Amino acid sequence: MTLPIYQVDAFSDELFGGNPAAIVPLEKWLPDDLMQKIAAENNLAETAFFVPTQKGFHLRWFTPSVEIPLCGHATLASAFLLYNKLGYNGDSVTFESMSGDLIVRRKDDGFVMDFPAHKVHPVTTTAGLEKIIDAKVNAVLTCEQSIFSLVLTDREEDVIKAKPDFNTLMKIAPGNFILTAPSEKYDFVSRVFVPEHGIPEDPVTGSAHCVSAPYWAEKLGKTELSARQVSERGGDVLCSLRGDRVDLFGKAVLYLEGRINIS
Repeated sequence: MTLPIYQVDAFSDELFGGNPAAIVPLEKWLPDDLMQKIAAENNLAETAFFVPTQKGFHLRWFTPSVEIPLCGHATLASAFLLYNKLGYNGDSVTFESMSGDLIVRRKDDGFVMDFPAHKVHPVTTTAGLEKIIDAKVNAVLTCEQSIFSLVLTDREEDVIKAKPDFNTLMKIAPGNFILTAPSEKYDFVSRVFVPEHGIPEDPVTGSAHCVSAPYWAEKLGKTELSARQVSERGGDVLCSLRGDRVDLFGKAVLYLEGRINIS
């Protein structure tokens, strides 16, 4: 038995940028353990699987080690694939997911994703965190609706140069976190670390902006923000706050298409 598989670079308009995601379109669900094995074999930050529904599609995301409740770049990649390779031509596409209905629509040469906006609140800074992530820490904020904590620092340079000690970090909180700072060129920059889910650093993380964008919108007093994830690959995310929702705009490009053997 074989299945189609695609790889898309999301939050980028050129190959080898942004965040690569694998997508496996299905007619019906495979066993969960098999989808997890496929994701582990792909060894990308996320592999997305979707099946058709009356509303649109049911979408699920797997890291190499675990299924997760929300993923931005693999949602963007899935929408790109539907519109550009699989013949979908609706005004928007609805993805049913563990995080509720996610609506994606085409805009210009990219896609806008309607995602939940998550509020954060401060927690006591974990002792020794500055040494562990090799960056000055002003505050740590947490969010019950997200896997991410928000770690604030003063300078974009501190975000770029940070070198977390993941072995030590896994023993304390926050295990998965967004390191973020204001920027002169953008409204804010960030890097995202997800060691608890088998991803030391994620190149560009849509779901992290469900946490960081609402914080910076309140901090800067604006609802339209430009963000840059300053990982080695890097990518741009435009964020627009609408109450308890955030629109995330990004582009994508197809890298690979083929078939996988599963039996």
